[in-house]
Order: sequence, then C-alpha cells, then structure tokens
Amino acid sequence: MTTTIHLAKLDDAPRLLTLIAAFHAEAGIKRSDEQRDDTLIPLLKGSPHGAAWLFGPAKAATGYTIITFGWSLEMGGLNAFIDELYIRPSVRKRGIASEVLMAISSSLASAGVKALHSEIDNKNDTTQRLYARAHFKLCDRFSLMTRIL
Repeated sequence: MTTTIHLAKLDDAPRLLTLIAAFHAEAGIKRSDEQRDDTLIPLLKGSPHGAAWLFGPAKAATGYTIITFGWSLEMGGLNAFIDELYIRPSVRKRGIASEVLMAISSSLASAGVKALHSEIDNKNDTTQRLYARAHFKLCDRFSLMTRIL
C-alpha cells in the first residue's frame, strides 16, 4: 500500500473537520461547524459506534473516511457502514480511494466485522465502479429507506 492511513485521534480534529466541511460543501450537506464538531469528537474520543481514518501525509491529509458500526443477524454479527469517504479533488483518480477501501476492509475483517456497507448515488457510475473494484456488490433486493428522528 502506498497511501498512508491512520486512525484519527482527538489531535487530528482540526485537519479532519476541514476535510469534512469541504466534503459537505461539495455534496450539499447542510451542517454547521458546531454540528460537525459535536458528531465527530465522540468518534475521536473512542466511541464504540464508529471511527475516523485520515489518509495521506500527516500535515496535509488527502482524505478521510468515517465508519460506523451496527449489528446484523442476517450478516452474522458486527457490521460496518461507510458513512463518508472523501478524497481532495486535486488528488482524485490516483487509486487512493481503492487502496483505502481495501485496507479498511481488511482491517475490519480481521477485527471481526462481517460486512461493510456503503450508500452510493445510484446515478453515479464512477462511484459504483470504485466500489465494485473494491469487491462491493450492488444489492438489488434492497433499498435504503430513512426516517429522520
């Protein structure tokens, strides 16, 4: 693996929050800086509900991913969900996301995670190809439905 990846800690918060704000702006996700901070900090403090990883050089990270955890009888136990995966636009199309997906998948599998899921735009062929290269399969039997509480 040529991309450096590390589990984010509390002192990574400023770099991570900058990347998250950039992703949210690009994706049209409307969250305040305070909301982002309030939801990220528990993960950086070791919440069992998820984790964040930064990748690229320590001083100038090229991207991040947020993974959350759940339990599934169907999947056989602990499963994970890619909540966000972001690569800076200036370094996209270099294989970084593919490397990260493979490394995270391997790491999670060795920790006992049975399945890794991702929600992707069904009209975004580029993202679908990325995940297919990382051995994700489209679940045509299921649709994600959400109720905001």
